Amino acid sequence: MLTLECPCCGVMAEETELAAGGEAHLKRYGPGSADDEFEGYLFVRKNPKGVHFERWRHAYGCGKWFLAARCTATLEVFGTYPAQSTEPPAELQARIRAKRPDWEGWK
Repeated sequence: MLTLECPCCGVMAEETELAAGGEAHLKRYGPGSADDEFEGYLFVRKNPKGVHFERWRHAYGCGKWFLAARCTATLEVFGTYPAQSTEPPAELQARIRAKRPDWEGWK
C-alpha cells in the first residue's frame, strides 16, 4: 500500500485516504493558446518507469493538494512538498540523487 505524508497537516495517509491528481509541474494552457499547446496540455503525459512527480489531494483529511516524488517501479516515496512549489525542493532532489544516481533531473 502506498503511504504519503501530507505536508499540510503532517498526517501519514494511505492511498485510500488520498485522491490522485496526475502529473505535477505541468505548464497549463487555456483560452487564447495555440491548439497544439492546449492539446499537449490535455493529452500528453510522461509515463516513466522510475522517478515521477505527482499531484495528490488529502481527500479524507485536510482536503488540501500537495505534490509527491515517488518511483513508479518500486512505489518508493522520496518525499512530499506543498502544491504551490514551482519545482521540487533541493533537499528532495538531493535525496533522490543519493538513492538513484542515474536520475537525470526533474525536468
